[in-house]
Order: sequence, then C-alpha cells, then structure tokens
Amino acid sequence: MANMLAVIALQAAAAPSAGANRSLMVMLIYLVSFGMIAWFLLIRPQRKMQEKHRTMLDALKRGDEVMTEGGIIGSVVHIQDDRVTIKSGEARLVIARGKIARVLGTPEPEKP
Repeated sequence: MANMLAVIALQAAAAPSAGANRSLMVMLIYLVSFGMIAWFLLIRPQRKMQEKHRTMLDALKRGDEVMTEGGIIGSVVHIQDDRVTIKSGEARLVIARGKIARVLGTPEPEKP
C-alpha cells in the first residue's frame, strides 16, 4: 500500500498535465472503492463473529454443555479467569476459555 502511494505521488509530480491528474483521480477512486469493498465483505463480518464469540464466552456458566475447538464435548464444572474445567465422561479437562468453540446448551437434570 505504501509503495502504491509512493508511485502515485511520483506520477503526480512527474506529469502535471490535466490528463495525468484525471488518471490519478480514477486510480484513487479505485483504491478507495476496493478498500470499502474489502471492509464490508471481509473485515466487518469477521469482527461481528469475534464479538459474538466473546459474548458467548462471557455468558458461559457452570453446567453448560460446550464443545472445544478440538471436538471434545463436556459440561462446565469450574470457571476461572481464562481457564475452564470441563467434565467429559469420567475425565476432567482444564482448557483455555478462548478455545471453546460453541455452547451446546444447558443439559436438563436427569430424572430418577
């Protein structure tokens, strides 16, 4: 991006004619429109997904059934700052809070 701006500046200094200024404006319009398209198609949706994931992790509570990024499914037993202890089968695993991919729900209590 910096190299492209340097080239544009050199072109503007070397050719002060009206035709060169017009082509410079067209190039700038293309760059700005490309930046806006990239923002709305790539960056903005990614930020929304990150915010949704962060909200999900903040709402995490004891008893929720979760799935990790590695595919392990278990119930939340204990929550610390950045660590979550889950129980999967007979094992208890301590995982990083950010590695929880999704919350599957809160399991209903078993009826005897």
